[in-house]
Amino acid sequence: MSDLGDKSLDSKNQKVIKRASNSFFGDVSASFKRWILKFIRSPHVIAMNLLQPILFLFLFSEIFGGVVGGPMSAFLGESVDYITFLLPAIAIQVAMMTGQGSGIGLVQDIDEGLFEKVMVSPMGTTGVFLGKTLSELIRIAVQIGIILGLGILLGAEIATGIAGVFGVILIGILFSLIFVSLTTAIAMFTKDQEAMISIVTPIVFPLLFLSSAFLPLESLPSWVQTFATFNPVTYGVDAARSIVLGENVMTVIEMTSFSGIWNTIIPAILVLLAFAFILGGFAVFAIQRGTSSEVK
Repeated sequence: MSDLGDKSLDSKNQKVIKRASNSFFGDVSASFKRWILKFIRSPHVIAMNLLQPILFLFLFSEIFGGVVGGPMSAFLGESVDYITFLLPAIAIQVAMMTGQGSGIGLVQDIDEGLFEKVMVSPMGTTGVFLGKTLSELIRIAVQIGIILGLGILLGAEIATGIAGVFGVILIGILFSLIFVSLTTAIAMFTKDQEAMISIVTPIVFPLLFLSSAFLPLESLPSWVQTFATFNPVTYGVDAARSIVLGENVMTVIEMTSFSGIWNTIIPAILVLLAFAFILGGFAVFAIQRGTSSEVK
């Protein structure tokens, strides 16, 4: 009996050692699989995240398009329809709304006790965060693709063709990292869904409207133009819009070192990467802080 007990104990110890020796990529993979399965099993989440951007696309193009289309021709030229101008903004809005949903999902895990179970496992904090983020990026790519397809059906034109479609999706993915990180950090500090939403909502909508999303910056008041210079939404929208229109559209940073649309895309990507790096580090710190407080 003693030998059997020792063998059973050795077997358990080996399993613990095996779990404790998980590789970083193994942690990322496990976290990714968990969140992607949760995403697949919740199609209603996709529908709800798409509902508001679709309404914006229809309402702004059908109701406001006829009103602003004429005055905007002075800034855009006669050849650009408002729906074509609007489509990149809606794609970025999708990335923003889905990023907001990332924090909500995390708070639900905390409420259900699942987050604590994951954190007391041998999995690394950074691997858990990256796996979750990768699953969110897949969802964002799918949703932006749906919005772009709908916009094309409504008459929008993407000057750069199919390559432009993938380019807009990649810009949306990069932009979404900012809000995935931001809402993850807020979720970890509040650990309450209502509190998180009450903090994030007043941030999201001012950022969206005080940018180049719905109107050219040149047509907006000077204080809005100043705010837009420091607004990550401006850089996400301008990068996506330059791809859709096939033109250099950025006005907040004057860049002439490259050619054509790259004078918009390259500085925009650099700014978005800086935001994503800073907020990503903040999110990892928030998760580590939340984990240590749970242990205590």
